[in-house]
Amino acid sequence: MVETGAMRSDAPVPLRHHPRLLVAGLSIVVLTVAVLQTAVVPVLGIIAEQLHASILGVSWAVTANLLAAVAATPLIGRLADLHRKKTVLLVVLAVVLAGSLLAALTTSLALLIVGRVLQAASYALYPISIAILRDELPEDRLMSAMAVLSGTLGFGGGTGLVVVGLLMNGHAGYHRVFWLTTVFTVVVIAIAMLVVPRRGRSSDGTIDWLGAIGIAAGLSAVLLAVTQGNSWGWLSPATLACAGVGVALLLAWWWWERRVTQPLVSTKMLARRPILLTNVATIFVGMGLYFAFLGLTQFVQIPRGPAGYGFGATVLEASVVYLLPGAVTGFLIALVSGRFIDRFGARPVLVIAAVAGIAGFLFVAFAHSQTWQVIVAGILANAYISLGYGALPALVVSEVDAGETGVATSMNAIARTIGSSLAAALVAVLLSQLVAGTAVPLESSFIAIFVGGAATAALAMVLIAFSRPGTGAADSVEARYETRAMNHEWG
Repeated sequence: MVETGAMRSDAPVPLRHHPRLLVAGLSIVVLTVAVLQTAVVPVLGIIAEQLHASILGVSWAVTANLLAAVAATPLIGRLADLHRKKTVLLVVLAVVLAGSLLAALTTSLALLIVGRVLQAASYALYPISIAILRDELPEDRLMSAMAVLSGTLGFGGGTGLVVVGLLMNGHAGYHRVFWLTTVFTVVVIAIAMLVVPRRGRSSDGTIDWLGAIGIAAGLSAVLLAVTQGNSWGWLSPATLACAGVGVALLLAWWWWERRVTQPLVSTKMLARRPILLTNVATIFVGMGLYFAFLGLTQFVQIPRGPAGYGFGATVLEASVVYLLPGAVTGFLIALVSGRFIDRFGARPVLVIAAVAGIAGFLFVAFAHSQTWQVIVAGILANAYISLGYGALPALVVSEVDAGETGVATSMNAIARTIGSSLAAALVAVLLSQLVAGTAVPLESSFIAIFVGGAATAALAMVLIAFSRPGTGAADSVEARYETRAMNHEWG
């Protein structure tokens, strides 16, 4: 078990709220992350038009959000480990609400970007929710409940795209999207206040502020190079400088965390084979999410006439006809994935998920002339993402002490964010290759995107196969739990 300076200071107490109600409420809390992450993507062009700004300038509404997320998530996760989790959760939601209101009210691009920075606090909602579950549920229910939350995070991105497609039908203003997120956040705050029990601090320790600054600066610099490399030039001085500075800062951060008494993140934890390989696999699954959402969404909107492929779908048609079946599939799988993990374990479920992802991506790569083919591929890809997001955090939590749940799942969430950012950058590069004399991407670019989705799913499967802990880890939470899993049901 991982060494930690934080120990539980209170014995488990009976849950005053019904477990099902807590899991359902926290699932809606987690849904906030996915909705805020993807809702703005389809309206970037509308924002640019209505604010009379360049696409490059408006893209910072996404970039700034990602940078703030990777900077703040580990620190907030550590705060949740050390303080009352319900209080930290409500403070984060209040910051998200402030960002949504600002974005909904402003007509300034600069203030819109500030609002998106505030909304980035939502990325910490997932690790906080997982930490709450670990405090409130017995071990024989923990993995199943985590799978529901994580699966919700997986299908939520597709749901956000569908809702925005419906909302923006016609010539609607982009403010509709942020009013939607404002109302949704208010509802989520009310749910959190009702369903999350108030419990005292469960761990003791301090915050390594220098470590927090180091990892925030290092990750932000690397992510900035990834997200802006296509517009700056991948070999430009700015891109290379950001990447170099980021790597140097992360190396310095690692050196510091190995020597400080109470590190922000235990390097021993991160370096353990199950944690390390699971986080790398999470990067690949995060890439698959964006390969599917960005690739399929843009593919079906390509007019068939000049390109010789595509379906010429409107945003509304792309959302309802092509994305909705996959989103519904992801939702249903999220509801039952916990039972699969209970019965078979997280690793076999991840292998099945990866097989579904490989099949879906390869199918659409080589068969995409009919509507049903794209829909089937979307269903398989959403099944992969939902199952993968459900099982990966279970592997992380099974390897860490309760006092490190927040920060450990925060690092896993960052791995997912890095994967999404890498995929978005690769998609941008591939779709910049145009058919001669048109502004339409080459069909081969989409094929490369879908083949890339299959490749990342295969890599995730291989990594998970090698992530099994050694025999010395037989007393982990997962090992103790899985010996009883066949005798328990989610009740």
